[in-house]
Parts: sequence; C-alpha cells; structure tokens
Amino acid sequence: MPITDNDVIYEDNHLLAVNKRAGYLVQADPGGDEPLEDMVNKYLAKKYDKPNGAFVGVVHRLDRPVSGLILFAKTSKGLERMQQLFKDREIRKTYWAVVRQPPENSEGKLVHWLSRDRTQNITKVHKGAAEGRVYAELEYKLLGKLDGYYLLEVYPLTGRTHQIRAQLASMGCPIVGDHKYGYPRGSLRRSICLHARKLSFVHPVRKESVELFAKTPRDGFWDRFDVFNGV
Repeated sequence: MPITDNDVIYEDNHLLAVNKRAGYLVQADPGGDEPLEDMVNKYLAKKYDKPNGAFVGVVHRLDRPVSGLILFAKTSKGLERMQQLFKDREIRKTYWAVVRQPPENSEGKLVHWLSRDRTQNITKVHKGAAEGRVYAELEYKLLGKLDGYYLLEVYPLTGRTHQIRAQLASMGCPIVGDHKYGYPRGSLRRSICLHARKLSFVHPVRKESVELFAKTPRDGFWDRFDVFNGV
C-alpha cells in the first residue's frame, strides 16, 4: 500500500517525517517486500514530478512490527547532519509501549549491556560489560492503566537494536504482541504495541527547534489510549 499525504507528518526542503504503519519495512531485506524507503521515493517523485526518482536518505530505523514516527532526508546535507544528531544523542526520542504486567516502580531508568544473537535475531540483556556487548540506557514512566493494560512512556537514551523490547522484557514487562521477547503466544496482535510517539531536535539546517508527534494507529486496540494523547 503506497503512502499518502495522510501518512506524512512533516515536510520541508530537507526532511520528511512519516507515520510508519506496523508491519512496514524501513529498508529492503531478502524477503522482497517493498520497503518504506521506496514508498517515500515514489511519493516524492510523483508529488514533485521527478520521473527519475527523488533523493531519499534513511536517517534512522524502526523495527518492522513497530509503528510511528520515522524521519527521511530529502537532501544529502539533511541526511548527513541528521545522522550526526542521532550519533551525538541530540535527538530526544519518545515511545509508547503497552504491557500487561506493570513495572515494579512507576518510573525509573534501565541500564544494561546488550549482545546480539543473529541466528535468532534477538537482543540479549546482561548486567555487566564484556566483549561483544554494547551499553544501553533508557528511562520510562507509567502513564496509566486501561482494561488490564498498562501504558508506558519510554525515552531511549541510546539507540540499540531491539533495545526497548529487550530491556522492558528484562524487567518482566514484555510488550503486548512481542512473542520474540516473552509475551505469551495466542495473542491476536499482528504487530507489537510499541509506537514511536515523538522526536524533538534542533533542525540541522534552519537551527530551529522541531517537535514532531505521530498519532497512534487506528486499529481498535490503540484507540482506548486516546485519553492519554494530551499528556
């Protein structure tokens, strides 16, 4: 399904922000499904009448089953500078995660060292540093409870593969639908309930503060948390 104007959150001369649907790949993989990167290219090429295609740079990534805000660059200058902001941790990232088990504390910080098991495509959580492990840190707070589910707001301070999924699971709070990290099978969810909610940063070219929000999916499940949209 191609992206439309309704999927676009923000656009200027250098950047384009899209509300990614759960299940979409960001970049191509061997499976052959069309990635969001190509959809954005087609969208821009059609909008600006560029028969040879548009420049699209992948600034960062979201896991396939994750929904929400993702940025693309429309120029090489925008791509290079935004990637540097992410590398320097000058981007404030906010996610929403739905879990069935409440955290022991209503807010806190998780610090771990992570390793990758590439045969199973999972991230393993460790308490100490060792060769092959990378440092990971996030903060979280409990926003509320509805219908037996708990909504967490999560602020990853590092950007590791599957970081939020693995770290929340490590404290007994696997994300709803995330069977890979311990959520019970039998769930009817086709995606996991992790949503990239907000990005805050200083625009790399205009030097103005930018704060972008992505609405949660309209899928009949996330709708119940609309009451928290004003927090």
